[in-house]
Amino acid sequence: MDWQTTSEDTVPSAPVTEADVRLLRARPPATGAWRDGDPVGGRRFAAFGAFTTESGAQLPGIRLAYESWGELNAARDNAVLVLHALTGDSHVRGEAGAGHPTAGWWEDVVGPGAPLDTDEWFVIAPNMLGGCQGSTGPASIAPDGYEWASRFPYLTIRDQVAAQVRLADALGIDSWAAVIGGSMGGMHALEWAVAQPDRVQRLAVLSSPPVTTADQIALNTVQLETIRMDPRFQGGEYYDLADGDGPHRGLALARRMALLNYRSPIELNQRFQRSWQSDVSPLGHGGRFAVESYLDFHGNKFTRRFDANSYIALVEAMNSHDVGRGRGGVEEALKAVTATTLVLGIDSDRLFPVDGQQRIARSIRNVLDGEAVVLTSDFGHDGFLIETEAVGTHLRRLLDA
Repeated sequence: MDWQTTSEDTVPSAPVTEADVRLLRARPPATGAWRDGDPVGGRRFAAFGAFTTESGAQLPGIRLAYESWGELNAARDNAVLVLHALTGDSHVRGEAGAGHPTAGWWEDVVGPGAPLDTDEWFVIAPNMLGGCQGSTGPASIAPDGYEWASRFPYLTIRDQVAAQVRLADALGIDSWAAVIGGSMGGMHALEWAVAQPDRVQRLAVLSSPPVTTADQIALNTVQLETIRMDPRFQGGEYYDLADGDGPHRGLALARRMALLNYRSPIELNQRFQRSWQSDVSPLGHGGRFAVESYLDFHGNKFTRRFDANSYIALVEAMNSHDVGRGRGGVEEALKAVTATTLVLGIDSDRLFPVDGQQRIARSIRNVLDGEAVVLTSDFGHDGFLIETEAVGTHLRRLLDA
């Protein structure tokens, strides 16, 4: 296996390693969530009291895991908030290792001398509420000593941003020099700028829409149903199951389906064409096309680091996204944004097409270049993770503004 790949949260052009192969030979755990007692890695934790969701459900307490790089200056005005995509986490940079199943997902963008130069900026990346890499989510232990599992409440993008506001307050950050997010993280970034305009000086919305459309909800709903239909999902009550007995088949299939939205037809066709995975023909002789094996590999690897209930909770939160809900519509809501803004899209993105970014840019008063930046890339939605040189150039422009 020699694919060079990324998808939503992996390192661009990361090769399949012998460690990957050994990992995938083992039976997948019932959940790939980070659990208390696991190696902490670079995480820090902030705990808060009772949290009430938009729907009125209450969590008696919540915790956000986060990582940071650089130093907060004396004026406390150099903090940059980086918000991850659906299946990402707080590990923006750094090697894979104890506590971190994957290497940093934006290694070329955050660090000393990088576009988000940590010699100048204090960069913070939290794992979102409902996630499974240290923040409170369905795999977390409830007060009764059992996982929240199916009892975990429905969350919206606004709920997740409300939790991030608590983190900012706890860190003593009254105003962010920049809030930057891609994909689902871009939904959070946009919500920050609309709901907390005085706390966002600069804004970057990358490959993200102003609303999750009916078409996007439909694609998401099918993914969630593949998880729920797995007999081993057991209505979300699977945490006590042995390795290999959890809902890994449904979760892996949902991941494979999502991956098709993250990449473009051009990229898949050019990379794989109609090549076979081995010398055995897939034309009636039991062999497989290379693209089939590629999807299986990434679906199976995903089950080692993610949680099925958390995937459902986060996709449902993404479905809730409508920045104009209760605010007079999208255009009216975006008038509240005062931040200097970069809106960036990818021309081959079939998950969140550029018309969504263009709609955002038309309604924000102070947008770089006066319109959305559209990058040309064969990589589809994943382009905001892969085209790091081009994305980094525009982020530098934003931070210099």
